[in-house]
Amino acid sequence: MIIGVPKEIKNNENRVALTPAGAMQLTKRGHSVFVQATAGNGSGFADEEYEQAGAHILPDIQAVYAEAEMIIKVKEPIEPEYALIREDQLLFTYFHFASYEPLTKAMMERKAVCLAYETVELADRSLPLLVPMSEVAGRMSITQGAKFLEKPMKGRGVLLGGVPGVQPGKVMVLGGGIVGTQAAKMAAGLGAQVTILDVNLNRLRYLDDVMPANVQTRYSNEYTIRQMIKEHDLIIGAVLIPGAKAPKLITRDMLQEMRPGTVLVDVAVDQGGCMETTKATTHADPTFIIDDVLHYCVANMPGAVPATSTFALTNATLPYAIELAEKGWVKACRDNTPLRKGLNVIKGDIVYPGVAEAFGLPCTDVNQFL
Repeated sequence: MIIGVPKEIKNNENRVALTPAGAMQLTKRGHSVFVQATAGNGSGFADEEYEQAGAHILPDIQAVYAEAEMIIKVKEPIEPEYALIREDQLLFTYFHFASYEPLTKAMMERKAVCLAYETVELADRSLPLLVPMSEVAGRMSITQGAKFLEKPMKGRGVLLGGVPGVQPGKVMVLGGGIVGTQAAKMAAGLGAQVTILDVNLNRLRYLDDVMPANVQTRYSNEYTIRQMIKEHDLIIGAVLIPGAKAPKLITRDMLQEMRPGTVLVDVAVDQGGCMETTKATTHADPTFIIDDVLHYCVANMPGAVPATSTFALTNATLPYAIELAEKGWVKACRDNTPLRKGLNVIKGDIVYPGVAEAFGLPCTDVNQFL
């Protein structure tokens, strides 16, 4: 198969979808890998490293899309890329369709085959291609939140860990999944007082067992959230419904109950955000303030640490990319149930229920294409 790796063009997205080691694994199996010039620079990989791994370097993004049968990316295509996508071309990347209807309709119009990292799902309901970036984003949510709590950044001026004789900062984590767990671990390590909220009692029991003493668990409901937001300094949105829009757990009117300078970090922004006032921001302009509450809603947080993120992502995606290259997407998805769940849009039809429901569009049975 001919595989293309374009350079990411989303704001401050420094990751690349394939390391030179990954390229070597594919070329050794007889596949052709075409990488856009300088695509790996942000992650610390020179073009020469890809060439030594057996890949070919192409001068621009247009050439990569024109050559490739399968495009491997990190982030969803953005508007300048839409016209480059060919009918029947396989795109393997993060899409988060349910949060952005124009992208969904553009991919339907291009009649591409869109296989989303974030909805590949194992039998135990875990999301193997979302986990590594969720781990990065969860940990970053605390480091970024801690920074924006500083007074010069318009935060409350609270040090999360406190100091002897001074109470530590309070961190509230909405969601006890991968993002929430990693956020709680980081915040606890800094010495903050942490509370994780979730609606899954079994998950809360597990977290209560494994977390340190400065992490508490609470069952999540609107009443509890409204009570807790009044006294917490940093609130992390870590709620995920695979392939669907995130529920709005923090509403606009709740902001008036928070103390001025409270910081909200919505890691769920890729899925529309779990806060009513969320709007996607960039690393170049990461925050905004509503009702004296600071919002950090960067949609590609792991892009700021590409030397870590690119390795973590390729470690997870490469086995699936190899299977797609070896078998083609139809046979690979027929043989591999978790991979089949990654199919979101096929040749103009939505095949993932969560995406169809988000926009009130019909959903076609994926098996019709397999």
